[in-house]
Order: sequence, then C-alpha cells, then structure tokens
Amino acid sequence: MANTVEDRSLDIEILGPPKIDSPLLGYPNRERETDESLAWDAFTDDGQRILMDATLESLSVFKNGGQMPDSFEQAGARRKIYFDPSKVRAGILTAGGLCPGLNDVIRSLVMTLYYRYGVQNILGVKYGYQGLIPAFGHSLVQLTPMVVSEIHQFGGTVLGSSRGNQSIEELVDSLERLNMNILFCIGGDGTLRGAHAICQEIKARGLKLSIVGIPKTIDNDISMVSRSFGFETAVAVATEVIRSAHTEALGAPWGVGLVKLMGRDSGFIAATAALARGDANFVLIPEVDFDVQGPGALLQRLQDRLSSRGHAVIVVAEGAGQKFFEDEQIVKDASGNTLHKDIGQFLADRIRRHFRDIGHELNLKYIDPSYIIRSAPANSSDQVFCSFLGQKAAHAAMAGKTNLLIGQWNDHFVHVPIAKAIASRKKIDPSGELWNSVLERTGQPALKAIASPR
Repeated sequence: MANTVEDRSLDIEILGPPKIDSPLLGYPNRERETDESLAWDAFTDDGQRILMDATLESLSVFKNGGQMPDSFEQAGARRKIYFDPSKVRAGILTAGGLCPGLNDVIRSLVMTLYYRYGVQNILGVKYGYQGLIPAFGHSLVQLTPMVVSEIHQFGGTVLGSSRGNQSIEELVDSLERLNMNILFCIGGDGTLRGAHAICQEIKARGLKLSIVGIPKTIDNDISMVSRSFGFETAVAVATEVIRSAHTEALGAPWGVGLVKLMGRDSGFIAATAALARGDANFVLIPEVDFDVQGPGALLQRLQDRLSSRGHAVIVVAEGAGQKFFEDEQIVKDASGNTLHKDIGQFLADRIRRHFRDIGHELNLKYIDPSYIIRSAPANSSDQVFCSFLGQKAAHAAMAGKTNLLIGQWNDHFVHVPIAKAIASRKKIDPSGELWNSVLERTGQPALKAIASPR
C-alpha cells in the first residue's frame, strides 16, 4: 500500500511568496560572513516539521506503507519575509479574561518587531476587539521599546481587555482604514474564533493582512497546544493556596479546607496543583462525575476521612459538578461562554448542612483565589515562555503567514491553523496519566453513590 499524504488541515496559509531578505541575515554582524552556512543559524524553513505523534509505533506504521504521520510546521525566523519592515503597521490586542504573562507577550512582540526587524510603527489596540470599533471611542497606543520596557513586572495587560462579539465587517473596515498589515490577537478560544472570522473576511476582500494568534488560556484548555502561557504561574500560586487551606484544616478539630480553582471546562489547574502540593484529599474536576449524597459519595467519604484523620482538603475546579444546577437558568457572558454556577459555595453549604444534621462539629474554610491568580505577574518560567511566543509570532507574521497561532508541541514551537485549534477543547483524560497520578497522590476513591442492593 502506498504512503498517503498527511492531514492537509495542518497546512498554514500564507499571503504570498516571501521575496524580501530577512534583516536577521545581518544580525548580529552577520554581513561579514561570506559562507552562507555560517550565516544566522537560527532560520527555519517551511519544510521543517514537528511530528504530532513521535512514537516509534507511528513511524513504523509509516515505514511499512501506512499513512504519513501528521505534523506541524515548525515556528521560527525565515530567511525570506513577505513584508517590507519599513512599511509595516502592526497592531497588538489582548482580549478575554486576565492571565499571567499578557504583558510579557506584548513586550516580546514589540522588542522583536522593533529591534530584530526594524518595524517602527506598532500600535496597541485598547480593550480587545472593542478598540477597533469606532463607536467605543478607545484610542490606539503607540508601542515602543521604551513604553514596554518595564511592563513585564506587572500582572494584567497594559492594553486592557474585554469580552463581546463585535461585527467582523466593522473590524476589518477599521483594519483597512488604519492601513494595518499585521494584527496579533492574544486571547483564548473566543478571541481566536474572532481572529479566524477576521481572516475569512480579509480573504473574501482580497486583502494582504496577516492575523497571528497567541493562545491565552489560564485553564490550559486550547486544543493542539500542549502548554499555554500563564498556566505554570497559576499552578504555582494555586499550590500555595492549597498549602494555606491545609494549614487551616490542621488548625481546628474536624477542619476542612475547601479551595475553588479556575477550570471552566477542563480541570488542569486543579489536578496539576493538587498533584504538585500533595495536601489535597479530594479533587473535583469537570471531566469526572461525582455525587454529593449517598453511600460512597463525597459527603460520606469526607466524613470517613475526618473520622480517621481529623482534617481534609478539597480542591474543586469551577466547572465541576454543574449537574447540580440543571434546574437553574443558563446565563452566558458577553463572549457567549456559559457562566457556571458557584460549585464552591454549593459544596460549602452542603458540607456544613450535612455535619450540622449529624450533630458533629465542623470547621470549614472556603477559599476562592481566582482573581488573585489571574492578576498575578508571570513567574520566571512563564516569562521565558512568553518571550519565545512573542518572538515566534513576530517571525510568522513578517513571513506573511496568517490564520495561525503559535503553540508548543513535543518541546518545539509550531504553527497551528486557528481552525484546527478551535475545533475542540482540550480536556483531562479520566483514564490518562495525569488523572491517575492525582488519584494515586490523593488516595481518592470514586465519589459515586453506591446503589443499594435490592
């Protein structure tokens, strides 16, 4: 059987043939090199690919006539670029919820565009996509190395952020009026969906405008992206919160520390922080169902734990246990995301009521550190990661690539088509290594009510 062509949906769109020599060919002092092999050695060409599945089994199947393994185009600087740096007018926006590292990405984009490519005209778009809609009246901000030199020391985003579905036609109208060649969109799935829609409208109008996404999700739940910026910082802060909850639980008879962490549809922060800290006894995530009442359910298991050890720590992701609110009205935010009901307060109330009903003392401390985590400055690991993301995004845009985001896969930075990344949401596999490691670390049993035998 002949080898078949790999998945074409991973191909990256490009505005046209790149014909301009990259300024990086002469950086630093490379113009003195006469041997091309000695010139800037960090260039990447479009034929360099990173396998999605790098196992020997996958390669063996291909060698034996099976389908070519799927692969991503590797990110990095290209020898030939599409845009003339002296004529580039680039825009940067941040949208959606706050996340550690936003300012670091902005800074990296500006520094790379300005110093590496010589781009002088870089504009910050205030308050996400709103900043491109005239009716909102938000001004643009000129971004220079001096303006962004210290912003990485602070949490949040100097450009502001917003949610909401803006008119795609109006957004592209504004980009045309502003004569923008490049727009960097830093945000989560909603922002990336908007970026993809903008790309489609740009293509329909026959414009030469590059749209490059930098995936921002503190929940680490964007598909085709093994790690998103801000996640490591979130886990680091969350582990300290769990430590505090454990200390509080130990400090009183029948003490319970209940911590609600971010994780609207995926429980990566809760699971990873619990795994890192080791103080959690129960971890509740959206991907794994649990019951509250009945033999073998959470309340019974918690009572057993307190009887034997005198204290307990529960970590719950915000999107867990939403089945307990099925009778309540569904509310969505401005971006169309379902606003989940407060599972943390629900559990706190049910736990208190249960122990009151059985007439036993309980000392429960409920902690919700969500906004503290979201607004924290990035830690050193995330700062380095954000720096690379900004650099790779600038390289992709200058090469004329569009409708893509910068991700990391198998320890390499890659180009991922936005359409592929927004097609599904990344979730924890209940039978996978991460969740099984959490179960081993906590000793948590299945929290499902056991049906009484007939």
